[in-house]
Amino acid sequence: MNRRKNGTRHDMDADTMLPEYDFSKAVRGQTYRRYAEGTNIVVIDPDLAKVFPNSVAVNDALRVLARLNTGKQRRPRRRKTA
Repeated sequence: MNRRKNGTRHDMDADTMLPEYDFSKAVRGQTYRRYAEGTNIVVIDPDLAKVFPNSVAVNDALRVLARLNTGKQRRPRRRKTA
């Protein structure tokens, strides 16, 4: 239990469900599969967010870096000189 600013105690497990919430038509497990797949959330700094405004821009840049790092980028062949 925690103390509020006014010194009274409140129970952390208190029911916070409001009466106007209606789950009578809810479907149990509807998003289970999508949740189970998981997500990767990465927070970037504000200065980078200006350069990479959305996930497509970030993914494109990371794919370029990944190709450079793994050596999959085609390099021009040097001609043999006589």
